[in-house]
This record gives sequence, C-alpha cells and structure tokens, in this order.
Amino acid sequence: MSTGTALAVDPHVVTCTLAPRYEAVRTARDFARTALQRWGLSELFDDVALVASELVTNALRHAIGACPGAAGNALDDYDFPTQAGPEGRLPIRISLVHRAPQVVCAVSDPSSTGPVAREADFVAESGRGLHLVDSFSRSWGWHPLGGGKVVWALFESEAGTLPELGGRHRRSA
Repeated sequence: MSTGTALAVDPHVVTCTLAPRYEAVRTARDFARTALQRWGLSELFDDVALVASELVTNALRHAIGACPGAAGNALDDYDFPTQAGPEGRLPIRISLVHRAPQVVCAVSDPSSTGPVAREADFVAESGRGLHLVDSFSRSWGWHPLGGGKVVWALFESEAGTLPELGGRHRRSA
C-alpha cells in the first residue's frame, strides 16, 4: 500500500511513496506495471518488476534494519518518514523516468549506506539481489542524497538500441 502516488507535470516521470511494509514490494510492481502500460512499454515489465522488487526489498531491509529498536518490532512501530523531514531523512520512494528508448527505475531510501554486491552463496537465503539487478538491467548504480541515497537501474526498450558502451557502469559517491 502506498502512502500516496504523485504524477509529476511531466507524464514521463512518475513517483510513488511507499509505506514501510513488506507489501510495498507488490505496490512497487503494480506501480511499475501501470506506468509501463501507459507508456506502451509492457515488454519491459518483467525485468523492471524484478529489479524494482529487489531495490524496494533492499530499501526496506536496510532502512528499517537501521531503525532504533528495529529488532523484533513490527514495521509500523517506527516513525518512518513519508516526506523529507527537517532532519533530511527521506522516505522510500520508487520513481520511473521514461526518455525514449530508455527507462530508469530509481528507489530512494533514508539509509546513507550504499549497496554492496556480495559473493553469492548457493545456500544463503539472501544476497543475490544486486546480481539480479545487474543481470536484468543495462546498468545500475547509486548516488548519495542529503538524508539518504538513490539506487537506480537503466533499461532499454526493444524499440531502440544503443551502441555497446563497453560494459556496465556503476557509480557511487
């Protein structure tokens, strides 16, 4: 369940603020489906939905995991921001930007710690998310923001292709 969906003046930039609940992952997928359908880019849905799910899951896990007293508390027990507060903490938001032929999926959260891809352990229950993001997007990266960070992934529609750029680009602070 989102706390509010905002469509910007530019119809090719959409943003949804997510509630700090694990159901937010489904909300992010539904949000991506609606935006991609409006833009006539339904063929990107599977890849964008998978990446959005991973990025939102990471944002929930790390932003909530860093909350005071988070161990054992229900997600609703923490005063999670839904807007940038005076202290600069950001809410979890998913944004999609369409600039033909590309789509960027970006997830912002209040944690300032950047994502780190771990060596995949075949018996571990977690730790593969960024490998999936890397596999299903053209490129990905992250940038620090005042009071948090944004993690983004770039996709390309089949309608247009770019020349090979010589590998994936990841940029951090």
